[in-house]
Amino acid sequence: MSKGIAGKSTWVLIMLVLIGAVLGSFIGNLAAGSSFSWLNYGKTFGLTSPLVLDMAVLTLTFGLTIHFSIATILGIIIAIFIYRFI
Repeated sequence: MSKGIAGKSTWVLIMLVLIGAVLGSFIGNLAAGSSFSWLNYGKTFGLTSPLVLDMAVLTLTFGLTIHFSIATILGIIIAIFIYRFI
């Protein structure tokens, strides 16, 4: 297992960043209808329609969309700070 800063596991950092992104997105969606709606402001990147590869026997469908909002970015930053202090 690879070690990051001060012998900490890189997998812990990856998990914390993912948790921070999910919680940030959740908070941004909750704030969408309130006076904190600016937290849900963001941009979506990715494929708007899925890419389909049909090989007669096997059909593969590829699709990825990522939505970054202010709350998501704040969640990731907080997760990195938590990682540095644990």
